[in-house]
Amino acid sequence: MKMTQGSLAGSRAGAGIAWPAGDAEPHALPGFDAVARLAATTLGTPLVALLLADGSAFWYTPPGHGDPIRLDGRLLAACRQATRRGVAEVVPDARGDARFLPADADPAHAAIGFFACEPVFALDGQLLGALFAVDRRPHPPLHAGERNALRDAASLAGTGAALRHYLDRTDPATGLPHRNAFFADLHTHLPGADDTAWLLAVEVAPVARFNAFVRAMGHSYADALMHAVAARVQAWMTPGMQLYQVGTARLALLPAHPHDELLPARLDEFVALLREPIDCLGVPLTLQPGVGLLKVEAHELRGGDPLRRVMNAAHVAQDSVRGWAVYDRTQDERQRQDFFLVTELAAALSERAELELHYQPRVQLASGRCVALEALARWRHPTLGAVPPGVFVPLAEQAGLMRSLTDWVLDHGLAQLAAWLRDGLDVQLSLNVSSADLDATLETRLTAAARRHAVPLARLELEFTESTAMRHSDANRCHLAALREAGVGIAIDDFGIGYSNLDALRQMPASCVKIDKSLVCGLDASRHDAAVVRSMVALAHELGFRVVMEGVETGRVLEAVRGMACDEVQGFHIAHPLPAADVAGWLREHASPPPADRLPG
Repeated sequence: MKMTQGSLAGSRAGAGIAWPAGDAEPHALPGFDAVARLAATTLGTPLVALLLADGSAFWYTPPGHGDPIRLDGRLLAACRQATRRGVAEVVPDARGDARFLPADADPAHAAIGFFACEPVFALDGQLLGALFAVDRRPHPPLHAGERNALRDAASLAGTGAALRHYLDRTDPATGLPHRNAFFADLHTHLPGADDTAWLLAVEVAPVARFNAFVRAMGHSYADALMHAVAARVQAWMTPGMQLYQVGTARLALLPAHPHDELLPARLDEFVALLREPIDCLGVPLTLQPGVGLLKVEAHELRGGDPLRRVMNAAHVAQDSVRGWAVYDRTQDERQRQDFFLVTELAAALSERAELELHYQPRVQLASGRCVALEALARWRHPTLGAVPPGVFVPLAEQAGLMRSLTDWVLDHGLAQLAAWLRDGLDVQLSLNVSSADLDATLETRLTAAARRHAVPLARLELEFTESTAMRHSDANRCHLAALREAGVGIAIDDFGIGYSNLDALRQMPASCVKIDKSLVCGLDASRHDAAVVRSMVALAHELGFRVVMEGVETGRVLEAVRGMACDEVQGFHIAHPLPAADVAGWLREHASPPPADRLPG
C-alpha cells in the first residue's frame, strides 16, 4: 500500500502508526488536515484515517496523544474491508468485535474500543474510499450532530481526493495535463510488450528568449503565452490527440492512433502554423519553435526516458530550416558526451593535472624577432586523450565555466612568464579572454594574478574577439580603458569577420588588431582577399593600431603578407604552438635576426 502522511502544525501526522512502508504520493491530499481535525474534535477520537481505493492512506493524530493507536494487520484489514464495502458503519463498543480482537483474546485488553466508518464518494457517485474514526475506549452511540459531522468530513475528503486527482494530472497555470499524466497515458498507449507509438514534442521558444519574455512581462504573461500556443496547437490537432504541458515552455502530444504513419507528413504544416506571429495580450511575438518526433517502443518505458529523447529532437529542430526533426540517436549521444565533457572539465579545473598551456610565437615582420607568445589551453583527458580547444572551450562558455578556465590560464600563464623573465627571456604574454570575462572584475582578477607572480602588467596583452570587443561598446570601452590605463595591451582578435561599427572601433581603447586567418590564408591566390586585407591594414594603421596577420601557414602567404605593411605575423609557417618546455630553446635559436628572405619556420 502506498503511504502519504498529512502535515500538521504542532503534531506529526501519522506519528507512531504502523502503516506498511511504501512510496510517498506526489501530492498530499488538499485540505485533509482540516477535515481530520474537524472529525477528531467532534467525535473525540485520537485517530482519523482516510483510505482511498487506489491504496493511498492519510491519517491524523491530534496533539497531546502520547500513545498513538497502532494500525496492526487486523485493524488495517478491517479498514480495507470497510472501504471495499462502501457503507457507513458505527461500532460504539468494538471490544468484542472479532474483526479487531484475536481469537480467545480477553475483550478487556482490546486495542480498539470504538470504530466508525463513512464512505467517501466523488461528485459523480464513484466510490473513492472511506474515512475512519478510531479510539481505544468505547463511545456512546453517535447522536445526529456527530453523524452529520462525520458525513460532512467524508464529503470534504471526497472533494480533496478529487482535487488531488486533478493536481496529479493537471498543470494549474494552463489547465493542461502535465508530465505525470503524459507518462501514465503513454503506458496505456503501449499495453503490449511489442507495441510502438509516435510521440510529438514542442519547444515553444529557445530558453533565453522565453526567459526574456518572463523578465520583461512577468510570469502571468508567460502563462498567457502558453495558453495561446496551446490553443494554436489544439487547432491543428485531429480528434483523439491529447496535449500535455511537460515543462515551462514545452508541450508534448500523443496521437489518437499510436501507429499513425501519416503524422510526419503533417509536420511541415504544423511548424508553419507555430511560426506565425502570435498575439499575446496585445504584444505580437515570433517564437522560433522546434518540433521533435520519436517512435517509442513499449520496452523503452522500463528505465528509459522517451520524453527526454523527443525533447532533444525538438531542441535540435529549433535551429533548423525545416523546424522539425526526428530523434537522432547519434546526435543525442554526442550531446550526452558533451555533458560528460563539461563535468570532466570542471573536475580538471579544480582537481586534476590534465590541462596545460602551449605557446605560439608572434614575430615582428621587419626584424624577425619574437615579440610575444600567445597562451593556448590544451586538455589531455586520461581516457579520451587530447580534447581539441574547439570542443572544450565552447562547452566551457555554454556551461558557465569560462571564468574558471580564464582564471586557470591567467594563473598558469603568468607563473610561466615569471619563470621566463627570471631566465632573461624578453617576451610578452598574450592571453585570450571571452565575453564572459569582460566586466568590472577582470582588472582586479588580472592585477591580483600579476601581483601574485610578480609580473609587470606591461608584459601582458589580452585578446578579445571582434564581436566581444564591439558588443555593448559603451560598457566594454570602460572596462578596456581601465586595463589600458593599468598598462595591459588590448588586441582585437579575429578582426575582419565580425561586424564593426567604425565609430565604435575608432573609440575602442585597443593597441592591436589581429586579422583573422580566414582572410589571410588566401592572400597568395585571391586578388579580392588581398585587396580586402590591404584596405583593413591601412584602416587599422590610420586608427593607430598595430596589425598582426594570423594564419601565416605557408611561405607563399608570408611573401604576400610582406607587401601588406603589417607589423607582426603568426601561424604554422612561423611556429606551431609549443609546450612550455620547448619555448626557451626556440626563442634562443631564433634570437638573431633571420636572413632577409625568410622568417623562422
